[in-house]
Parts: sequence; C-alpha cells; structure tokens
Amino acid sequence: MQLYNYLEEFIDRLRSEGRYSFTLGELRNQYQFSAEAIKKSLQRIRRKRKIVQVRQEFYVIVPPEYSSTGIIPPSFFIPDMMKFIDRDYYVGLLNAASYYGAGHQQPQEHFIITVPPTIRPIASHSIKINFCKKQSWDNRFVIDQKTEAGYLKISSPELTALDLVFYQDRVGGFNRISTVLQELSDQIKPNALRDCSKTYNVNSVVQRLGFLLENVLEQSDLVRPMKKFLHDTKHYPLLLSTKGPKTTNIQTDNDWDILANITVEPDI
Repeated sequence: MQLYNYLEEFIDRLRSEGRYSFTLGELRNQYQFSAEAIKKSLQRIRRKRKIVQVRQEFYVIVPPEYSSTGIIPPSFFIPDMMKFIDRDYYVGLLNAASYYGAGHQQPQEHFIITVPPTIRPIASHSIKINFCKKQSWDNRFVIDQKTEAGYLKISSPELTALDLVFYQDRVGGFNRISTVLQELSDQIKPNALRDCSKTYNVNSVVQRLGFLLENVLEQSDLVRPMKKFLHDTKHYPLLLSTKGPKTTNIQTDNDWDILANITVEPDI
C-alpha cells in the first residue's frame, strides 16, 4: 500500500479518536518511510484540503464539514499545538470575553497569552493567531473550558478584564475595551476581581481598570473590594492613556488616582 493511503487511514483513525491534529514526529514514528516520501504524501493530502500545516511539523485535520472554510476553529487545535511547542498558555482578551457573551461578534483574531520567549504570529488559511507574552500568572484565574475537541484554557472574567487594559494596544484601545467591559461586567465577581488584582502585580492596570469600571461604566459595587486593596497598596497618580495629551502635573479627583486625558465612549 502506498504511503498516501496509509496517511489517509492514519488521519481517519485520529478523527475517530476525536483528534484534530498531529505532528510530523508522530508520522515518522508510525511509518518507516523516507522523509522525502512523507513530505510528498503530506503535500498531496494538503492539496486536497484535508490537512493544513499551521506551524512547522504541526498539522491540523480539516473534516469535510469545514472544507468550505479550509480550517477548523482554532479552539479545536490550540491545546494540542501549545502542548507540542511545550508552552503554558491561556486564551485571553477578546476571545476569552466572547466565551462569556461579551463582544458584538466573534473576534477575527485569536489571542493566546503565553510565557516568553516570543512566538511569531500565525497568519494563514483564514486564521490569525497572536501570541502575547506574560512572565507569569496565577492559574486560579484560568478556567478549563469544555469544547468539542476537549478542554481549552481561558482566562476568568476577572483576569480577562485586567488583561484587556494591560494589552490595550493589541485590542483596539479604551473605547473598544470599555464596550467589552460593559458586557463582561455581569460575569465579574467583586471579590474575585480584588483577588486577581492582588496577583497581577501591575498596579497601574488595576488603577485604570477600576477607573473605567467606576467612572466610565458606573459599576461602583463591582470595584469596591478592589478599591480597598489599591488604597492599602503603594501606587502613583497616572494618566489614563499614555498616548493622550501629556502633562507633568497630574492632579486627580478620584479614588483611582487617574487623570482622564482622553474621553472614553463605549459603543453600547
């Protein structure tokens, strides 16, 4: 039997086991064919749009029901991909928010938070996956979300809110953030937000998030425990936006020590 036929049987077997991806290493261990023979057979299957290579030596299976888009949802293969590259991770920002019903539509870009060093983004086959570096995080605020392909790690509502502010430049700025926060607020628990803020280790993010929630979105009850934590912690007056008008004389009139040097307008 030709290697091509073996590979098709291999892919069918993986799908029967509920898997949507495989690695080149698995194929080499499974079949004692030359590297060139494996390469040519994979190319043939790729031309038939049955598989997609999303990273070097990592392949995604495309079942018939996804043939029109040419790729399966990234949530189906992200856990296996991150295991393959041996990185801890969680899905965050707008993608995590969408799991909680926040956001007007499913984001076109996918954001994965992971530890250094930098991973190049994936931009091919109608998908775009961005990797955001973070030195560490508290896994108490990362949730295992059930998907059709297993479990996906996503940030909790509270960690999502903090990350949206921290990575504001990656997600479209404060207007978009405040819109998502407005929809996400129903899922945020005040004490959990305080506890997550304690582990975040970036008080400027806590200040800006607290200001947005209380002074822009009028969610005073939501931030009361977080405000008490900030009050007992060393922090400094800040401009809301580092890209807005600058001033060396930062005088504030709110509990978050934030000077609103830009106008934030949620879309809702």
